[in-house]
Amino acid sequence: MTIDLSPAIAEPFDGLSPGSLSDIGPLVRGKVRDIFDLGDRLVLVATDRISAFDRVLGTVPYRGQVLNQLAAWWFEQISDIVPSHIESVIDPNVTIGRKCRTIPIEVVVRAHLTGTTSTALWTRYAAGERHIYGLDFPDGMIKNDPLPAPIITPTTKAEQGDHDAPITEAEIVERGLVEASLWHDVRTAALAVFERGREIAARRGLVLVDTKYEFGLDSDAGLTIIDEVHTPDSSRYWRACSAHDLIAAGHEPENLDKEVVRLAYAADGYTGNGAPPSLPPELAVRASGVYTQAFEMLTGTELRPAAYPAGPRVEAAIRDAI
Repeated sequence: MTIDLSPAIAEPFDGLSPGSLSDIGPLVRGKVRDIFDLGDRLVLVATDRISAFDRVLGTVPYRGQVLNQLAAWWFEQISDIVPSHIESVIDPNVTIGRKCRTIPIEVVVRAHLTGTTSTALWTRYAAGERHIYGLDFPDGMIKNDPLPAPIITPTTKAEQGDHDAPITEAEIVERGLVEASLWHDVRTAALAVFERGREIAARRGLVLVDTKYEFGLDSDAGLTIIDEVHTPDSSRYWRACSAHDLIAAGHEPENLDKEVVRLAYAADGYTGNGAPPSLPPELAVRASGVYTQAFEMLTGTELRPAAYPAGPRVEAAIRDAI
């Protein structure tokens, strides 16, 4: 697909107007998403803001539309494994979802020895660690090698005071963050969802390398998967046709995810310390193309970007939905 990205660079969609929705619910502005609180439900607005290294870097054209629609598509693919928080998708960027009590652990599932940050699996392995996240790793592995089987490397959430701090599964239960029976259900669901994701991605010419899941409990205390699933922001994808040969030759596989942004910043020497440089327009355009490719390969449908601003129409749809 070829699309003209220049108008979106000039006028990215960046959420709804807080003032016009103030009578529906207060705005809680996140890093890359705007959330309106409706009491028992939330209006989730995916924007074009992109973050890496825990900082907002700029905007990527159509990012919000890709993530919102792709997450909704994935939730349908895994609905027989675990329900999601989504009630309806009323616009390419806007979803209404049930409010859930968030489980305070980010469940990271990995199938390869990857990473560039200080806490990443490969970084720690390359530094000589062989017992990581409570798991033992053999000598002789190289960066991006496949693991014998997918593993869970959980981290804490910001609500616990240490954002993305590594934690073992045993510590999760010992510290009382998640009770043992619930954690068993979480890890079982996470591994099943990841396996479903790998199967679908493989059929579409992609490798699902690793991913992050968030879970919650709905009003009936039932386990629910929340946030987003298997998008280019929450997951790492490689193009399958070249991944094996590139890894064997010691090169980075071709990413179809946010890693293209992280790697570009890291190549210029920025790894998260201090204020980040602005996102170069050419990198924003490249990232938009990568997100679009991932969407179209996975869903088998062409991305048809919506024209914005569309505030009044979207706001009317929200009022109708609630």
